[in-house]
Amino acid sequence: MNKIITQDNKNDNQISKSIRNFFTRFHLSSALKAANAYKKKGTPASEIFQYLFLLIFSNRSMYMNLLTGRNTPNFAKDTVYRFMKMVQINWIHFTTILSSRIIKDAIVPLNSKDRANVLIIDDSMFERNRSKKVELLAKVYDHAKHCYKFGFRMLTLGWSDGSTFLPVNSILLSTENKKNRINEAKSLDKRTVGYKRRSLSLEKGTHAMLELLKHAKKADIPANYVLFDSWFSSPSSIHSVKEIGYDVIGMVKKTPKMFFRYNGEDMSLISIYSKNKKRRGRSKYLLSVMVDVVKNEEIIPAKVVYVRNRNKRKEYLCLISTDIDLDEDEIIRVYGKRWDIEVFFKVCKSYLNLSKECRSMSYDAMTAHTAVVFTRYMMLSLESRESNDERSLGELFLYFSDEMSDITWIQAFQLMLQMFRTMLTDNVELPDEKIDELVDAFMNAIP
Repeated sequence: MNKIITQDNKNDNQISKSIRNFFTRFHLSSALKAANAYKKKGTPASEIFQYLFLLIFSNRSMYMNLLTGRNTPNFAKDTVYRFMKMVQINWIHFTTILSSRIIKDAIVPLNSKDRANVLIIDDSMFERNRSKKVELLAKVYDHAKHCYKFGFRMLTLGWSDGSTFLPVNSILLSTENKKNRINEAKSLDKRTVGYKRRSLSLEKGTHAMLELLKHAKKADIPANYVLFDSWFSSPSSIHSVKEIGYDVIGMVKKTPKMFFRYNGEDMSLISIYSKNKKRRGRSKYLLSVMVDVVKNEEIIPAKVVYVRNRNKRKEYLCLISTDIDLDEDEIIRVYGKRWDIEVFFKVCKSYLNLSKECRSMSYDAMTAHTAVVFTRYMMLSLESRESNDERSLGELFLYFSDEMSDITWIQAFQLMLQMFRTMLTDNVELPDEKIDELVDAFMNAIP
């Protein structure tokens, strides 16, 4: 019997090794403490966070676990709810610290010094269509489905080296327009993290983006460029990002209302394109020009690359780079890394229950849930990178889920064997050696 238990423990340890190593290797407890996630008494915050982290891999919600009695924690559900609603926890700081540790300790040592690391900014819908009493709930336009929905814009800053993507931090944006806000924020002390988090959610996306970048800069996350699409590419945003200390590579809207200085004259990108001769043949780009990005008479030199749209020959895309030493092909190649964040959004929504797992009406709880989902993705992304696994992140997620189910089955079977051994000891006068022989014989008879 002791051999069986020892073998089960070995299997258990091997199955959960990746998750356990992730928590200890990157010191999640200290990262939580640095973000003010700690309790003076009662259940440690790290234990509650670990329980929330593992919920997705059991394929059951906390409610169903408590209802069935499976995987029940040593604390009550109210303890979890209070933890998620804590206003003093700085979740932006937590995910920034954690991603910084993973990047510096695990990813960067695997790369060459010449590889261009980038930060990527984008947003995605965080839907709460069935909830009308959610704090700061807003009516938000979904650009992917071209309709209005109830929820938030999850503005996310991510890091990529072209092979691995890691989320750095995020903010759930409501709206600054009171007409589109369904509910207001609850009253809080202005000195608290919770109040500052709510204030940031009411800012424009371009301003919130700068706050996320400042956190990444303070954490010294290695990156050469900031990538974003046309929603954030304005002369004002380019200047602001440059002031923080990053070069910009972004897509720019083809609009007659946005001007850049070309040959001493303020012109739109459409006008600049019409005044120049285009490249012929199969080149990736049609035209490359030098412009000045002007804000309050401050000038930043930049290179604009007009890229072919191979699906529609009469259309083109405009990329701008504040690093004028990059050649056109390199600008196009680096900007291609922006697609990594789209894959991240897809995995979080399809596999990690980004919008479905948390049904709380508290803005703090939704922010905490987002941080938990980001941590899950970090672990899957790191596992994919270090194991050179050819499976996608979605397949890796299912692999972990199956392993967690196996652990539960092993624990249940082990409990049955212990009950069988106890019944033999109580009802049959046999020495321990004989009982062990009977248990071993029973195990060998199992097909």
